[in-house]
Amino acid sequence: MRAVIFDAIGAPPRVRDVPEPVAPDGGVVVRVGSTGLCRSDWHAWAGHDDITLPHVPGHELAGVVVALGPGVENWHVGDRVTVPFVCGCGRCAWCAQGDAQVCPDQEQPGFTHWGSFAEQVALHAADTNLVAVPDTVSFDAAAALGCRFATAYRGLAGRAAVREGEWVAVVGAGGVGLSAVMIARALGARVIAVDRNREALAVAESLGADRVVLSDGATRVPDVVHDLTGGGAHVAVDAVGSERTCADAVLSLRRRGRHVQIGLLPPVDGHPRVPMDRVIGWELDLLGSHGMSAADYPGMLALIEQGTLRPQDLVGRVIGLEEAAALLPRFDRATVAGMTMVHPDT
Repeated sequence: MRAVIFDAIGAPPRVRDVPEPVAPDGGVVVRVGSTGLCRSDWHAWAGHDDITLPHVPGHELAGVVVALGPGVENWHVGDRVTVPFVCGCGRCAWCAQGDAQVCPDQEQPGFTHWGSFAEQVALHAADTNLVAVPDTVSFDAAAALGCRFATAYRGLAGRAAVREGEWVAVVGAGGVGLSAVMIARALGARVIAVDRNREALAVAESLGADRVVLSDGATRVPDVVHDLTGGGAHVAVDAVGSERTCADAVLSLRRRGRHVQIGLLPPVDGHPRVPMDRVIGWELDLLGSHGMSAADYPGMLALIEQGTLRPQDLVGRVIGLEEAAALLPRFDRATVAGMTMVHPDT
Protein backbone atom coordinates (compact mmCIF):
# COMPACT_ATOMS: atom_id res chain seq x y z
CA MET A 1 0.00 0.00 0.00
CA ARG A 2 1.00 3.67 -0.31
CA ALA A 3 1.82 5.58 2.86
CA VAL A 4 3.53 8.76 4.10
CA ILE A 5 6.64 7.64 5.98
CA PHE A 6 9.78 9.21 7.48
CA ASP A 7 12.95 7.41 8.51
CA ALA A 8 14.36 9.84 11.09
CA ILE A 9 13.08 12.60 13.36
CA GLY A 10 12.77 15.75 11.28
CA ALA A 11 13.57 13.92 8.03
CA PRO A 12 11.51 14.78 4.94
CA PRO A 13 8.40 12.57 4.80
CA ARG A 14 7.98 10.61 1.56
CA VAL A 15 5.19 8.60 -0.01
CA ARG A 16 6.37 5.02 -0.49
CA ASP A 17 5.00 1.52 -0.95
CA VAL A 18 5.01 -0.32 2.38
CA PRO A 19 3.58 -3.68 3.50
CA GLU A 20 -0.13 -3.77 4.27
CA PRO A 21 -0.95 -4.07 8.00
CA VAL A 22 -2.15 -7.30 9.59
CA ALA A 23 -5.14 -7.24 11.94
CA PRO A 24 -3.90 -7.76 15.53
CA ASP A 25 -5.64 -10.07 17.99
CA GLY A 26 -8.87 -8.34 18.94
CA GLY A 27 -8.29 -5.66 16.32
CA VAL A 28 -9.08 -4.80 12.73
CA VAL A 29 -7.64 -3.30 9.58
CA VAL A 30 -9.48 -0.29 8.18
CA ARG A 31 -9.26 1.05 4.63
CA VAL A 32 -8.84 4.78 5.23
CA GLY A 33 -11.46 6.97 3.59
CA SER A 34 -10.33 10.21 5.21
CA THR A 35 -7.72 11.24 7.77
CA GLY A 36 -6.96 14.61 9.34
CA LEU A 37 -3.64 16.46 9.29
CA CYS A 38 -3.23 17.75 12.85
CA ARG A 39 -0.60 19.68 14.79
CA SER A 40 -0.12 16.54 16.90
CA ASP A 41 1.20 14.77 13.78
CA TRP A 42 3.77 17.54 13.46
CA HIS A 43 4.78 17.04 17.13
CA ALA A 44 5.54 13.37 16.38
CA TRP A 45 7.55 14.27 13.28
CA ALA A 46 9.49 16.91 15.28
CA GLY A 47 10.45 14.40 17.97
CA HIS A 48 8.18 15.52 20.80
CA ASP A 49 6.69 12.02 21.13
CA ASP A 50 8.30 8.63 21.64
CA ILE A 51 7.87 6.86 18.32
CA THR A 52 9.58 3.94 16.59
CA LEU A 53 11.28 4.65 13.25
CA PRO A 54 10.56 4.42 10.40
CA HIS A 55 7.15 5.87 11.09
CA VAL A 56 3.80 6.48 9.40
CA PRO A 57 1.87 9.34 11.09
CA GLY A 58 -1.87 9.99 11.20
CA HIS A 59 -4.37 9.53 14.03
CA GLU A 60 -7.71 11.09 12.98
CA LEU A 61 -9.45 8.68 10.64
CA ALA A 62 -12.58 7.10 9.30
CA GLY A 63 -13.05 4.31 6.79
CA VAL A 64 -14.26 0.77 6.18
CA VAL A 65 -13.25 -2.43 8.00
CA VAL A 66 -11.44 -4.76 5.57
CA ALA A 67 -9.99 -7.41 7.92
CA LEU A 68 -10.73 -8.80 11.38
CA GLY A 69 -8.29 -10.21 13.91
CA PRO A 70 -9.08 -13.18 16.17
CA GLY A 71 -11.52 -12.41 18.96
CA VAL A 72 -13.44 -9.49 17.41
CA GLU A 73 -17.13 -9.93 18.24
CA ASN A 74 -18.99 -6.72 17.40
CA TRP A 75 -17.68 -5.75 13.97
CA HIS A 76 -17.75 -7.07 10.41
CA VAL A 77 -15.92 -6.50 7.15
CA GLY A 78 -17.65 -3.63 5.36
CA ASP A 79 -18.61 -1.67 8.50
CA ARG A 80 -18.14 2.11 8.31
CA VAL A 81 -16.17 3.14 11.39
CA THR A 82 -14.14 5.80 13.11
CA VAL A 83 -12.04 5.60 16.27
CA PRO A 84 -10.81 7.91 19.04
CA PHE A 85 -7.12 8.72 18.69
CA VAL A 86 -6.61 7.12 22.12
CA CYS A 87 -7.50 3.44 21.92
CA GLY A 88 -7.96 1.77 25.31
CA CYS A 89 -6.76 -1.74 26.06
CA GLY A 90 -10.31 -2.91 26.88
CA ARG A 91 -9.11 -4.83 29.96
CA CYS A 92 -8.28 -2.29 32.69
CA ALA A 93 -10.49 -0.55 35.26
CA TRP A 94 -10.30 2.74 33.34
CA CYS A 95 -11.69 1.14 30.17
CA ALA A 96 -14.37 -0.69 32.18
CA GLN A 97 -15.67 2.60 33.60
CA GLY A 98 -15.72 4.28 30.18
CA ASP A 99 -12.50 6.31 30.54
CA ALA A 100 -10.44 4.65 27.81
CA GLN A 101 -8.92 8.06 26.96
CA VAL A 102 -6.70 7.73 30.06
CA CYS A 103 -6.02 3.98 29.76
CA PRO A 104 -2.48 3.27 31.04
CA ASP A 105 -1.99 0.64 28.30
CA GLN A 106 -3.45 2.72 25.48
CA GLU A 107 -2.55 2.48 21.83
CA GLN A 108 -2.52 5.51 19.54
CA PRO A 109 -2.41 5.09 15.75
CA GLY A 110 0.25 7.40 14.39
CA PHE A 111 2.17 7.35 17.68
CA THR A 112 2.45 3.91 19.31
CA HIS A 113 2.23 2.22 15.90
CA TRP A 114 1.85 3.16 12.24
CA GLY A 115 -1.01 5.51 11.58
CA SER A 116 -3.55 6.55 8.98
CA PHE A 117 -1.54 8.56 6.44
CA ALA A 118 -1.84 5.40 4.42
CA GLU A 119 -4.34 3.41 2.42
CA GLN A 120 -4.89 1.06 5.41
CA VAL A 121 -4.32 1.17 9.17
CA ALA A 122 -4.40 -1.42 11.96
CA LEU A 123 -6.49 -0.64 15.06
CA HIS A 124 -6.40 -2.43 18.42
CA ALA A 125 -9.14 -3.61 20.81
CA ALA A 126 -11.88 -3.06 18.26
CA ASP A 127 -14.78 -3.98 20.54
CA THR A 128 -13.70 -1.24 22.97
CA ASN A 129 -12.66 1.47 20.54
CA LEU A 130 -14.47 1.37 17.21
CA VAL A 131 -17.43 3.68 16.63
CA ALA A 132 -20.03 3.04 13.93
CA VAL A 133 -20.36 5.87 11.41
CA PRO A 134 -23.96 6.37 10.18
CA ASP A 135 -24.47 6.46 6.42
CA THR A 136 -25.61 10.09 6.78
CA VAL A 137 -22.22 11.16 8.22
CA SER A 138 -19.37 11.60 5.73
CA PHE A 139 -15.91 10.15 6.28
CA ASP A 140 -14.51 13.71 6.42
CA ALA A 141 -16.91 14.61 9.22
CA ALA A 142 -16.24 11.36 11.09
CA ALA A 143 -12.45 11.66 10.76
CA ALA A 144 -12.65 15.22 12.10
CA LEU A 145 -14.01 13.78 15.37
CA GLY A 146 -11.08 11.54 16.27
CA CYS A 147 -8.78 14.05 17.95
CA ARG A 148 -9.58 17.73 17.70
CA PHE A 149 -13.37 17.79 17.69
CA ALA A 150 -13.86 15.05 20.30
CA THR A 151 -11.16 16.54 22.53
CA ALA A 152 -12.83 19.96 22.33
CA TYR A 153 -16.26 18.43 22.94
CA ARG A 154 -15.15 16.56 26.04
CA GLY A 155 -13.10 19.55 27.24
CA LEU A 156 -16.06 21.93 27.12
CA ALA A 157 -19.05 19.67 27.75
CA GLY A 158 -17.46 17.11 30.06
CA ARG A 159 -14.49 18.69 31.80
CA ALA A 160 -15.43 22.40 32.03
CA ALA A 161 -19.21 21.77 32.03
CA VAL A 162 -19.88 24.98 30.09
CA ARG A 163 -23.23 26.53 30.93
CA GLU A 164 -25.56 28.64 28.83
CA GLY A 165 -24.67 32.33 28.87
CA GLU A 166 -21.08 31.89 30.05
CA TRP A 167 -18.16 33.52 28.24
CA VAL A 168 -15.68 31.11 26.64
CA ALA A 169 -12.36 32.42 25.35
CA VAL A 170 -10.74 30.16 22.75
CA VAL A 171 -7.06 30.94 22.13
CA GLY A 172 -6.13 29.54 18.73
CA ALA A 173 -8.50 29.17 15.79
CA GLY A 174 -7.02 26.13 14.09
CA GLY A 175 -8.88 22.85 13.83
CA VAL A 176 -9.33 22.26 17.56
CA GLY A 177 -10.01 25.93 18.28
CA LEU A 178 -12.69 26.20 15.62
CA SER A 179 -14.18 22.97 16.96
CA ALA A 180 -14.30 24.60 20.39
CA VAL A 181 -16.00 27.69 18.96
CA MET A 182 -18.70 25.58 17.31
CA ILE A 183 -19.24 23.41 20.38
CA ALA A 184 -19.31 26.32 22.84
CA ARG A 185 -21.95 28.05 20.73
CA ALA A 186 -23.99 24.84 20.60
CA LEU A 187 -23.84 24.74 24.42
CA GLY A 188 -25.26 28.26 24.57
CA ALA A 189 -22.06 30.08 25.51
CA ARG A 190 -20.80 33.44 24.27
CA VAL A 191 -17.48 32.98 22.51
CA ILE A 192 -14.34 35.04 21.98
CA ALA A 193 -11.89 33.60 19.42
CA VAL A 194 -8.22 34.64 19.49
CA ASP A 195 -5.72 34.01 16.70
CA ARG A 196 -2.87 35.64 14.77
CA ASN A 197 -4.45 34.69 11.43
CA ARG A 198 -7.22 37.00 10.17
CA GLU A 199 -8.56 34.30 7.85
CA ALA A 200 -8.96 31.89 10.78
CA LEU A 201 -10.78 34.58 12.76
CA ALA A 202 -13.14 35.13 9.85
CA VAL A 203 -13.99 31.42 9.92
CA ALA A 204 -14.51 31.62 13.68
CA GLU A 205 -16.99 34.46 13.13
CA SER A 206 -18.83 32.41 10.52
CA LEU A 207 -19.14 29.61 13.09
CA GLY A 208 -20.73 31.93 15.64
CA ALA A 209 -17.94 33.60 17.61
CA ASP A 210 -19.38 36.71 19.25
CA ARG A 211 -16.04 38.54 19.28
CA VAL A 212 -12.64 37.94 17.67
CA VAL A 213 -9.26 39.21 18.83
CA LEU A 214 -6.20 39.45 16.57
CA SER A 215 -3.13 38.33 18.50
CA ASP A 216 -0.56 40.41 16.65
CA GLY A 217 2.16 40.54 19.30
CA ALA A 218 1.25 44.07 20.36
CA THR A 219 -2.21 43.23 21.68
CA ARG A 220 -2.49 42.22 25.34
CA VAL A 221 -5.03 39.47 24.81
CA PRO A 222 -6.06 39.03 28.48
CA ASP A 223 -6.77 42.75 28.84
CA VAL A 224 -8.99 42.71 25.75
CA VAL A 225 -10.88 39.64 26.96
CA HIS A 226 -11.44 41.19 30.39
CA ASP A 227 -12.78 44.36 28.76
CA LEU A 228 -15.11 42.44 26.43
CA THR A 229 -16.52 40.20 29.16
CA GLY A 230 -16.68 42.62 32.07
CA GLY A 231 -14.21 40.78 34.26
CA GLY A 232 -12.87 37.82 32.35
CA ALA A 233 -14.05 34.63 30.71
CA HIS A 234 -15.73 31.88 32.72
CA VAL A 235 -13.88 29.28 30.64
CA ALA A 236 -10.71 29.61 28.58
CA VAL A 237 -9.20 27.10 26.17
CA ASP A 238 -5.59 26.92 24.99
CA ALA A 239 -6.11 25.29 21.60
CA VAL A 240 -2.51 25.83 20.43
CA GLY A 241 -0.06 24.65 23.07
CA SER A 242 2.66 27.21 23.83
CA GLU A 243 3.73 29.18 26.88
CA ARG A 244 2.28 32.34 25.35
CA THR A 245 -1.12 30.89 24.41
CA CYS A 246 -1.44 29.01 27.71
CA ALA A 247 -0.65 32.18 29.67
CA ASP A 248 -3.05 34.26 27.55
CA ALA A 249 -5.83 31.76 28.22
CA VAL A 250 -5.19 31.51 31.98
CA LEU A 251 -4.87 35.29 32.41
CA SER A 252 -8.08 35.83 30.40
CA LEU A 253 -10.14 34.09 33.09
CA ARG A 254 -12.23 35.74 35.77
CA ARG A 255 -11.84 34.69 39.38
CA ARG A 256 -12.86 31.03 39.96
CA GLY A 257 -12.69 30.46 36.20
CA ARG A 258 -11.91 27.15 34.45
CA HIS A 259 -8.97 26.66 32.09
CA VAL A 260 -8.99 23.77 29.60
CA GLN A 261 -5.60 22.76 28.19
CA ILE A 262 -5.99 20.99 24.85
CA GLY A 263 -2.95 22.11 22.85
CA LEU A 264 0.14 20.05 23.64
CA LEU A 265 2.82 21.84 25.66
CA PRO A 266 6.14 20.17 24.81
CA PRO A 267 8.88 20.67 27.43
CA VAL A 268 11.12 23.11 25.57
CA ASP A 269 13.98 24.33 27.81
CA GLY A 270 12.49 22.50 30.77
CA HIS A 271 8.86 22.41 31.80
CA PRO A 272 6.53 25.09 30.36
CA ARG A 273 6.02 28.13 32.55
CA VAL A 274 2.38 28.61 33.57
CA PRO A 275 1.17 31.66 35.59
CA MET A 276 0.50 29.60 38.71
CA ASP A 277 0.38 32.70 40.92
CA ARG A 278 -2.85 33.67 39.16
CA VAL A 279 -4.13 30.08 39.39
CA ILE A 280 -3.64 30.11 43.15
CA GLY A 281 -4.69 33.67 43.89
CA TRP A 282 -7.90 33.52 41.84
CA GLU A 283 -8.67 29.84 42.59
CA LEU A 284 -8.71 28.82 38.94
CA ASP A 285 -9.38 25.26 37.85
CA LEU A 286 -6.87 23.72 35.42
CA LEU A 287 -8.43 20.92 33.35
CA GLY A 288 -6.89 18.64 30.76
CA SER A 289 -8.75 17.01 27.90
CA HIS A 290 -7.12 13.98 26.30
CA GLY A 291 -9.69 12.97 23.74
CA MET A 292 -12.90 11.08 24.40
CA SER A 293 -13.76 7.43 24.93
CA ALA A 294 -15.71 5.61 22.23
CA ALA A 295 -18.38 5.02 24.90
CA ASP A 296 -19.15 8.77 24.85
CA TYR A 297 -19.41 9.12 21.06
CA PRO A 298 -23.13 8.28 20.59
CA GLY A 299 -24.32 11.54 22.18
CA MET A 300 -21.98 13.60 20.03
CA LEU A 301 -22.92 11.69 16.87
CA ALA A 302 -26.60 12.24 17.63
CA LEU A 303 -26.01 16.01 17.67
CA ILE A 304 -24.20 15.71 14.34
CA GLU A 305 -27.05 13.72 12.77
CA GLN A 306 -29.49 16.36 14.04
CA GLY A 307 -27.40 19.12 12.48
CA THR A 308 -26.69 20.83 15.84
CA LEU A 309 -22.98 20.15 15.35
CA ARG A 310 -21.47 20.24 11.85
CA PRO A 311 -17.81 19.15 11.94
CA GLN A 312 -17.85 18.98 8.14
CA ASP A 313 -18.06 22.79 8.13
CA LEU A 314 -14.60 22.87 9.69
CA VAL A 315 -12.93 21.17 6.71
CA GLY A 316 -10.94 23.83 4.90
CA ARG A 317 -9.42 21.67 2.19
CA VAL A 318 -8.86 18.09 1.06
CA ILE A 319 -5.45 16.89 -0.16
CA GLY A 320 -3.71 13.65 -1.17
CA LEU A 321 -0.78 11.79 0.39
CA GLU A 322 1.87 13.65 -1.62
CA GLU A 323 0.58 17.03 -0.45
CA ALA A 324 0.33 15.73 3.12
CA ALA A 325 3.98 14.68 3.04
CA ALA A 326 5.01 18.13 1.83
CA LEU A 327 2.84 20.01 4.34
CA LEU A 328 3.65 18.01 7.50
CA PRO A 329 7.12 19.53 8.24
CA ARG A 330 5.77 23.09 8.09
CA PHE A 331 2.38 22.48 9.63
CA ASP A 332 3.29 24.34 12.84
CA ARG A 333 3.69 27.48 10.70
CA ALA A 334 0.79 26.86 8.32
CA THR A 335 -1.97 29.46 8.17
CA VAL A 336 -4.65 27.16 6.78
CA ALA A 337 -8.05 28.08 8.20
CA GLY A 338 -10.00 25.05 9.35
CA MET A 339 -9.08 21.39 9.11
CA THR A 340 -7.04 19.78 6.36
CA MET A 341 -8.25 16.30 5.48
CA VAL A 342 -6.21 13.72 3.57
CA HIS A 343 -7.78 11.22 1.15
CA PRO A 344 -5.22 8.42 0.67
CA ASP A 345 -6.84 7.28 -2.58
CA THR A 346 -6.49 10.74 -4.18
